[in-house]
Amino acid sequence: MKLHSLPKVDGSTHRHKRLGCGRGSGHGKTSGRGHKGMKARSGGGVRPGFEGGQMPLYRKLPHRGFRNVNRIEFDVVNLSTLNKVQGDIVDRDVLVQAGLLRATSTLVKVLGVGDVTRALTVSAHKFSASAKAKIEAAGGKVVELKTEPVAEESK
Repeated sequence: MKLHSLPKVDGSTHRHKRLGCGRGSGHGKTSGRGHKGMKARSGGGVRPGFEGGQMPLYRKLPHRGFRNVNRIEFDVVNLSTLNKVQGDIVDRDVLVQAGLLRATSTLVKVLGVGDVTRALTVSAHKFSASAKAKIEAAGGKVVELKTEPVAEESK
């Protein structure tokens, strides 16, 4: 089922409220806003999460953990996926060409999930210990790059 194939339920759509059209309409004078107060003013209303001055829920609940601003994010590739790459030299550009990484990914880490079936020369920014061992056991070579992101190409 898709959104456009859903049937229209009776009463699901309403006429929009025409405001300020005189007393006879029922929405004249104050246009359904009542008399005075914060919600009657233009731009008025309380911010999301405001509970009338009571201590709001988001301040009552405990906060856990923190986000490290200096964290370095890596895009990971498993050894089992390296078998899909044509050729003996594997680096970031080759992985992007093969569709195993996005073009926006900058730092690559190779993890040791799966096995390498042939000797490969793998260039990446980081390797897990098991990945290094498996690549070298298959007769391949590991090239560890600096962990500075690749500069975006100017267009």
